[in-house]
Amino acid sequence: MNKSLITNLLAGLCVVVGFMFNQAIVLSVGLFALSGAVTNLLAIHMLFEKVPFLYGSGVIALKFESFKVAIRNLILTEFFSEQKINNLLNKAQPNIDFEPIISNVDLNPAFDNLLVVIEESQFGSMLGMFGGTAAIEPMREKFIEKMQHSLGEISQTDDFKVLVSQTLSQGNSAESLHKTVLKLVDERLDELTPKMVKEIIQTMIREHLGWLVVWGGVFGGLFGLIAALI
Repeated sequence: MNKSLITNLLAGLCVVVGFMFNQAIVLSVGLFALSGAVTNLLAIHMLFEKVPFLYGSGVIALKFESFKVAIRNLILTEFFSEQKINNLLNKAQPNIDFEPIISNVDLNPAFDNLLVVIEESQFGSMLGMFGGTAAIEPMREKFIEKMQHSLGEISQTDDFKVLVSQTLSQGNSAESLHKTVLKLVDERLDELTPKMVKEIIQTMIREHLGWLVVWGGVFGGLFGLIAALI
């Protein structure tokens, strides 16, 4: 169900009915609702896509490097800090399964970093009109789920397993392994493109952002009703 499309169709229907049957109140409700819904729909589109002549649009692509740095810091701090690697080396097995570790790591700081990046961008002031970062808060659980899944897949790749195996067999220190992981993470992140990052985030949160269009239509309609009655 496309919430945005249904909201705009209902608002448009109110406009048509109000105009054809000379119903001022219905027309006002429809116009305000359509205005609110379309404005929020445009705001969502501007979050992911660059719109010519609209300053601040395409914030995901514009903040691409910030997202990469946030992902890098998350991986190195939460998963592969020297202390965590040292703990693993002290009880190393031939094949270390990182997935149980990943599933128990608190990824809330990663989502908080995402909110900070959005809030500090040109899109932040526009998002403030719709409740600020609180409007994106319902996406936290889905974001964490997707991040855990993606990091789990990385830990299961042959390249990663070979890297860990070679490092352990060579008797390298935690510091050496940390540097090796750092190099691997940087190489992987260098393969990311703004389009890939945009698609990852878009997949996670677009469904939830659709509610901004719905509530834009609802509150716009209420304001239209009040305006017509006054």
